[in-house]
Amino acid sequence: MAYNIVTIAGSLRKDSFSLKIANALAKLAPGSLKLEVITPAGISFFNQDLEAAPPADWLAFRDKLQKSNGVLFVTPEYNRSIPGVLKNAIDVASRPYGKSSLLGKPVGIVSNAPGPLGGVSAAKHLQNILPGISGPLLQQPEIYLNGVGDAFDADGNLTKDSLKTVLQQYLEAFAAHVAKNQG
Repeated sequence: MAYNIVTIAGSLRKDSFSLKIANALAKLAPGSLKLEVITPAGISFFNQDLEAAPPADWLAFRDKLQKSNGVLFVTPEYNRSIPGVLKNAIDVASRPYGKSSLLGKPVGIVSNAPGPLGGVSAAKHLQNILPGISGPLLQQPEIYLNGVGDAFDADGNLTKDSLKTVLQQYLEAFAAHVAKNQG
């Protein structure tokens, strides 16, 4: 049986590095994981006034998370943090209070940047945001992908062998984390 993993690429840009990395992860996933890649596109802004009658997009997103066996965040770094659309998706998923759709779900974080720091600040912000509203975070290995600008061909296929190796190693650790943390 393969565990179903919702893989959230945290950028809306159609050619984003996060989406390319998420798709590469889906292709490289071991047989024990089935990664479904999504983005925060179409998730309306969180507004607590709407909680009594949540919008259909919120309900669909929450349902997708609740039916999963885990969540993998693939985030770029925007201004030393995560993109606002990703934070909004997390806010929508975490409500109503005490009923987070992420609760109990094993979580992994993959940050990336074309520059040398690999989105480490974004990953650290996710590590601050998620405890209390999600399940256990994969602590080791941490993965901050730098220099991703030349890792893909024109069709979005991963061509950088060193990155492929790192992603495969991370997926193996994440698969073990998911298996260990199934209720």
